[in-house]
Amino acid sequence: MTPTEKPRSKRLARLLIPLVLALLGGGLYFYLERTPAEGPEEPVLTAEARQYTRNLQLSEVDMKATDNALGNTLVEIVGRITNAGDRPVRLVELNCVFYDPYGAVILRERVPIVRAKEGVLNPGESRRFRLPFDTIPTTWNQTLPQLVIAQIVFG
Repeated sequence: MTPTEKPRSKRLARLLIPLVLALLGGGLYFYLERTPAEGPEEPVLTAEARQYTRNLQLSEVDMKATDNALGNTLVEIVGRITNAGDRPVRLVELNCVFYDPYGAVILRERVPIVRAKEGVLNPGESRRFRLPFDTIPTTWNQTLPQLVIAQIVFG
């Protein structure tokens, strides 16, 4: 090995090591910062279903909270849904939107209030529903969440 080869390899190493580290760091950054792959698309409220929402009436909606033995609070929203339209429905899902005292959304949960396993909700029929929540953040403003129909499947 000649004396000139050793310094050349040191210079090459000084250039390559930072370059490799920069490429690895950049690759790691883009991997961690990229948006996660979207899961399966959630069903949307079709134009037909959106028109029909005016026929689904929520009434007697109330909220109550109970503490369990572990010190957790279970919040329940109870009410009644009435199908005032002319079509049977086998699925109705709501988005329950909880807010903090400043009006910011802190929890959005999609829940069914009419399910096929309970039978179709026929025209003119009413049914009670119960929605239990046990994971509401403590910053919740303690008021009834906004209830928005998210999906309707006709029977």
